[in-house]
Amino acid sequence: MSAPYDLHLDRRSVPGRVLLRATSSVNNYGSGPIELRARRARGPHMRVWQVIYDSRQRAHLFATRGRLDLKRVSGYRYDEPGVGTAYYWKFHNAAAFEVWSLDAQMKATALVRTGPKLDYCLRDLFRTLPSGASPEHRIYPGCNQDPGARRDRLGTSAGWSDVYPYGYPEQWVDVTGLRGRFAFVHIADPRHLLNESKPNDNISETLVSLPSGRVFGHRVGLARP
Repeated sequence: MSAPYDLHLDRRSVPGRVLLRATSSVNNYGSGPIELRARRARGPHMRVWQVIYDSRQRAHLFATRGRLDLKRVSGYRYDEPGVGTAYYWKFHNAAAFEVWSLDAQMKATALVRTGPKLDYCLRDLFRTLPSGASPEHRIYPGCNQDPGARRDRLGTSAGWSDVYPYGYPEQWVDVTGLRGRFAFVHIADPRHLLNESKPNDNISETLVSLPSGRVFGHRVGLARP
């Protein structure tokens, strides 16, 4: 996952609060797709299987502890005109936003804040690392918006990324009252629900001073405090 970028301090969306917003990019830089297939369970949820393709491109399904949720997404956009509220099928616990404290050596020491966003579609939005393993055209489209859907398929191809701009709903952590130097962290697959060939780049961080919002560094591939 890329380090958070396009950071903005939002003092308008929630009166009396300061939200640290950022653009997020969930990247697939492995050798094959992250593909999920889902089947309707009770209520607005689907059970999830991960699909792994062998060298002959035969699909093998593996049960996961993950689920898809039918998520209501607000039409509010920070710094942009609003759009209509809508419902989307999204993978729960696909990623997380956190703020960590830092010691004098810039080592993360403790979790101090968490963001509300946990659910993502997984899709091919931008081809960010072209290679022979990366398809030239999108394989996995945007979110399914059918509330009555019984099955779903979603994913991100090798060399592609699912990107969400800083102004979208829940692209923030509430940093009201924080002072000092912190790591603003994005974590892909925080609950270890999926099989991955390169899990060591799932955690990335942008180093930021608060309350100024000044960025002074980026790091990728770190461990939690």
